[in-house]
Amino acid sequence: MKKVNPIVKDDQFIDSFLRPSGFKDYIGQEKIKKGLEIILKAAKKRNESIDHLLFYGQPGLGKTTLATLVAKETGANLKIISAPSLSRAGDLAAILTNLEDRDILFIDEAHRLNPAIEEIFYSAMDSGKISVIVGKGPSGRIISLDLPPFTLIAATTRVNLISSPLRSRFGAIFRLDYYAHDDIKMIIKRSAEILKVKINPEAILTIAKASRFTPRLANRLLKRSRDIAEVNDLEIIKKETVLEVFDMFGIDEMGLELHDRKMLEIMIDKFRNRPVGINALAAALGEDKDTIEEMYEPYLLKIGFIQRTPMGRVVADDAKKWLNY
Repeated sequence: MKKVNPIVKDDQFIDSFLRPSGFKDYIGQEKIKKGLEIILKAAKKRNESIDHLLFYGQPGLGKTTLATLVAKETGANLKIISAPSLSRAGDLAAILTNLEDRDILFIDEAHRLNPAIEEIFYSAMDSGKISVIVGKGPSGRIISLDLPPFTLIAATTRVNLISSPLRSRFGAIFRLDYYAHDDIKMIIKRSAEILKVKINPEAILTIAKASRFTPRLANRLLKRSRDIAEVNDLEIIKKETVLEVFDMFGIDEMGLELHDRKMLEIMIDKFRNRPVGINALAAALGEDKDTIEEMYEPYLLKIGFIQRTPMGRVVADDAKKWLNY
């Protein structure tokens, strides 16, 4: 098997090399790309910084990638920070006052912003100013600082947890949906070319089907398939190679993981496939209900393996057939 390009030999850096270098290389999310194209062209024509943007959707769908591409298209500096790391108002004030003209500040996991921190963004986004307190006690005073024109891009998996005042300040809100099956196949093929590995169509199809319509997972399965191929001195990744990866990580050909199958089996066996509420299901699984709603349910709903009814969740017939019930 061909050796991996030395530029991308370190596994922890491979994902950044697999990301598209421009919107022309970004596969999928066509409506979002068209919307961003209009926003970027209009801002360039007016010679202004672009409006504040909010991206939301399941993990691994490309929110950070889109922010990176927006920065590249506008020639702006991109500064990335995770919301939980902003624990003090002074931290955010320091970041904002050190921004340069038309910089882009990307906040990941925006739903985890501290409310006190969030409020600082209000005036920063509305008027390009922030107020800071200098001194303590009776001698303390509030001063207003002007900020250079900048763009805030926020990303979240839980848009419902972002407060209405903050959400309303974004000029555009984009929802990233799961990718089409054909788009995932194109992404796998492109990534294989970048990694300089050979993979046959059947292996691409197998990875795509188990990727949960998510580019990050598709690339992860491709990288682990590459590992097995290299260890075994295989010239090409075949379906059998991919199936070894599935077996290693407890994944089946539909992309179901151990926790997915456990949840479905409990719903069928313990609850006799009667409608079950989220609290009862969380108790039976020993999981937090947010984990079920954020991690387990979206994909199972997408492929039609569970259904939500007014009475609760039920397992669909297709899931029973897949699990041999």
